[in-house]
Amino acid sequence: MHDNYFNPRLDHHENKQVLALGKVRLDIKKVAWLSLITITGTIGSALTFSWGALLLFTFFTGLVLLLGHSLGMHRLFIHKAYSAPRWLELTLIHFGTIVGITGPLSMLKTHDTRDWAQRQNACHPYFSHGRPWWQDIVWQLFCRLDFDQPLDFKIEPSIEQDRVIAWMEKTWMLQQLPWAILFYFLGGWGFVFWGISSRVLVSNLGHWFIGYLAHNEGHQSWHVDGACVQGHNISWSSLLTMGECWHNNHHAFPYSANFGLHAGQWDPGWWTLQAFKKIGLVSNIVTADTDKLRNELIEL
Repeated sequence: MHDNYFNPRLDHHENKQVLALGKVRLDIKKVAWLSLITITGTIGSALTFSWGALLLFTFFTGLVLLLGHSLGMHRLFIHKAYSAPRWLELTLIHFGTIVGITGPLSMLKTHDTRDWAQRQNACHPYFSHGRPWWQDIVWQLFCRLDFDQPLDFKIEPSIEQDRVIAWMEKTWMLQQLPWAILFYFLGGWGFVFWGISSRVLVSNLGHWFIGYLAHNEGHQSWHVDGACVQGHNISWSSLLTMGECWHNNHHAFPYSANFGLHAGQWDPGWWTLQAFKKIGLVSNIVTADTDKLRNELIEL
């Protein structure tokens, strides 16, 4: 069982108010990356449209979001909600990296800092998605938050000393290159623009959009007492997000591998994980039933 309210990477920090204090600044790397992706993903894709390219975009986007973002980066690498052999773990994390948001270590730090901050009495609006959508999208996609005081973020030695993860972090943009070469030989520049640029653009926009909604509106079954930010369930997006939309459930049971906790809450990530379990690929799966119900959690 886990103490869901405790995050060993951050809860050692004595001054919890540090996460409410900071300045949002333009991040040149983010601007350059998303500018390149936006230009090639709109103009390039418009000039090279084909039904084959659209089919590739649809299939590969779904595959990467399912295996990479949901199963690999979020449920496995960040929350350790299940165990997998190393070859599968690294494969899933690679797919999570080519979602094109950032590298695995940066994703880990951003995710944990955001989640931990939201569970305090107050946090910076950058973490709470507490600004109008037009300001929040600029903040999340093109900016970073620089703390007024240095943040001591401790990563487990098993992750910090992992050379493959470190390599993925350093080369996260270049991780697209082998796939771009493959797509070029399969269908020319149209496959590259649709399979890489448009996919990454849509994934970045979708990640922001669902994140913004999931912290501002939607159904709630649980309330985390004392937390300045509550999660919301965005039911209409269950298939599009591979089950990541059940964010109220996730706030309640962050270590659970199953995000869809009730009947009708479709969770493709969980379905896939169950299929992996049946063929012996994964084990030690944590669910809300096996996780500990903490005192701060109130069922609505």
